[in-house]
Amino acid sequence: MEELIARVTTKTGLDAATAQTAIGHILAFLQKEGPATEVAQLFAAMPGADAAAAQANEGEGGGGLMGMLGGMMGGGVMALGQKLMSAGVPMGQMQPLGAELFAFGREKAGEDVMGPIVGSIPGLNQFV
Repeated sequence: MEELIARVTTKTGLDAATAQTAIGHILAFLQKEGPATEVAQLFAAMPGADAAAAQANEGEGGGGLMGMLGGMMGGGVMALGQKLMSAGVPMGQMQPLGAELFAFGREKAGEDVMGPIVGSIPGLNQFV
């Protein structure tokens, strides 16, 4: 996970703590919305992915205004964008963040794993 965090900070200019939180939110989102088999393969190829997703999920529940807005929008990629903004990721850094995470996933797990994940979640392809 340290390698991915370093790559994201270099690519986006985010600090390491923000990058780690954002990566956790994205992985938790993939775990919830993506195809179970491929997401499990991705997590197996990325040591620390389970812990990062679990940590992001710990913050769920209360939600506040952002959680309410995400619920009103029906969840999905829009709700993920709200979580990322709440975590301190500027709108202009979301695409580079997603692109770097998915490039890393392709290197570790392969296109056979990443392709079905991207293809199964509506709107995700605009961030990768």
